Amino acid sequence: MSLIKQLWLAIIALLLLSFVGSLAISITSGRDYIEQEVRIKNEDNATALALSMSQLEKDIVTLELLISAQFDTGYYRRITLRDTEGQVLIERSASEYRGDVPAWFRNVIHFDVPIGTATIQDGWRQFGTLELESQHSFAYASLWRIMLELAGWFLLAGAISLAIATVVVRGIKHPLVRVVAQAKDISARRFTTIKEPRTLELREVAQAMNVLSANVRQMLSQESQKLDELRRHLQHDRVTGALNRDVFMGRLSSLLGSEDARATGLMIMTRVESLETLNEQLGHQATDQLLSELVTQLSQLAPTPEEALVGRLNGSDFILMLPLEADTGALIPRLRQALDTIALKAPYIGMRLPTAVVAYTPHDDRGGLLATLDDALAEAESASAHTTVAVREHQHNSLFGNHAEWRSALNAAITLGPQLAYFPVIDAHHNVLHYECPARLELANNWQTAGMFIPWISRFHLEPALDIAVVKKALEQLTSNPAQTLGINLSIASITNAEFVIELRRLLEKQPQLAKQLCFEVPAILNTHAIGSLRGLCTALRPLGCQFGIEHVGAEFTKLADLHDIGLAYLKIDSSLIGGIHTSHEQQTIVRGMATLCHSLGIQVIAEGVTEQAELESLFKVGVDGATGPGVRLN
Repeated sequence: MSLIKQLWLAIIALLLLSFVGSLAISITSGRDYIEQEVRIKNEDNATALALSMSQLEKDIVTLELLISAQFDTGYYRRITLRDTEGQVLIERSASEYRGDVPAWFRNVIHFDVPIGTATIQDGWRQFGTLELESQHSFAYASLWRIMLELAGWFLLAGAISLAIATVVVRGIKHPLVRVVAQAKDISARRFTTIKEPRTLELREVAQAMNVLSANVRQMLSQESQKLDELRRHLQHDRVTGALNRDVFMGRLSSLLGSEDARATGLMIMTRVESLETLNEQLGHQATDQLLSELVTQLSQLAPTPEEALVGRLNGSDFILMLPLEADTGALIPRLRQALDTIALKAPYIGMRLPTAVVAYTPHDDRGGLLATLDDALAEAESASAHTTVAVREHQHNSLFGNHAEWRSALNAAITLGPQLAYFPVIDAHHNVLHYECPARLELANNWQTAGMFIPWISRFHLEPALDIAVVKKALEQLTSNPAQTLGINLSIASITNAEFVIELRRLLEKQPQLAKQLCFEVPAILNTHAIGSLRGLCTALRPLGCQFGIEHVGAEFTKLADLHDIGLAYLKIDSSLIGGIHTSHEQQTIVRGMATLCHSLGIQVIAEGVTEQAELESLFKVGVDGATGPGVRLN
């Protein structure tokens, strides 16, 4: 039973108790008072009338006239004159009560007033006895009116009390609802914080749970930081912070072999010539600092630091991947500026930084791509300038010749509707957790993968339109097969678009049963604004039963402390941490730590990009809940 109902019942019971008690006391007191007054009246009037009759001649007619006059003016019920032997000589009486007082009330009250009696004398001789009884009807009416007035007052007081109680409970209920919601979040391992209510008891509860959430956040930050430090120690160059050669090559291979949008972009290779000479002239410490600054400058070429992927192939060669970057003309000036900044750090040394730029696309051969980079780098080295940049355009035919054709084709393809691919995500028992459903668009009479059109979608800011079309297609697919659970990718541009969120919720509210079968995934590259938008999206769609996940989680795992209160269902670990895990103890340690930390929050961990059975077996041994990739097949 709700708090407001309990309070209402308590008020009603209290008012009824007060009403019954007040009514009983009032009616009893009133009845006693009236009985006393009527008894005195009966005795006084009987005595006065008997005295008057004693002084008159004992003529029956005269006595009857006197009794009638007294009866008509005194509001009596009965006046009777009896002789000495008890025989009735004269009697006047009124009819029974005929007012509007209910009979049950008269029976409950039941006045018990003795009749007034007096002796009539005839000289020294007794003539007879006079009996007088007053009418009680006015007393019934008076007490009935008192009861009605008292009941009316208590009804009014009850209504006012209930209204006040409702207002008070509503004031208590709002913070109570927040406290209950926070308790439910914590039970679901979403450690949220709330504004402390003004009610003392609720404030103490809220303070305790907020402290718990803060402690969990601190624990997550510490543990994820330890994991990140371990990952950096195992996978990054200790001098510059760039990825080791093997790790970078693994990430490059996994990207090129995937259908992810990041499989399209530009790759930059920079060589620091005469590194040994630099060490001799500048010293090891200054040279290391210079190389670290080079990695920093290369990282800043990415739109955000999280998207930069910098590797150190050997002592002097550094390589940078810029996913989704396609405009070489816009990149070259920024690249030259970054290289000049490094060259100016040692102006008297004659430092040379030949650089090569090559575009890459999905399913490119890694060896051929690196050979193209080496060829371009050789061209840059042969030039005499300190910062020469050689560019190799990718040898492929674009689907469309210009921006206008691309825009028109993309709008038409989105209007026509995407096609969804199905890639199973399985658990250790080969049960399907859900299906990954990347979108395909029909462009140039063929269904193209995301890596082909996502850069252009981003360039024309069509992400919200595409994502809405994908959700509509997924709902259409679920209509024919409602038992499936589908994973849908949402872009950062979409979740930060308020109109998209409103449209998405409106779309899902029309089919709430199917909405429960959708899992929405966002990239792990989330800035502060995107995290806030994701939190709002989860709050808006969680009542519909939707699930939420983060994909391509790698270095971004340190942000888990910022995401612990969102209510994530799962994290997908990036394929760069998965490839070759069965032969790498370091990778197993990292993934095991990530899985343990996620499990403490009730978050499932799914591995991406699994290519062979040995990887799959190793992943389930270290605690991963699910896996997907080319090597995952349903039995």
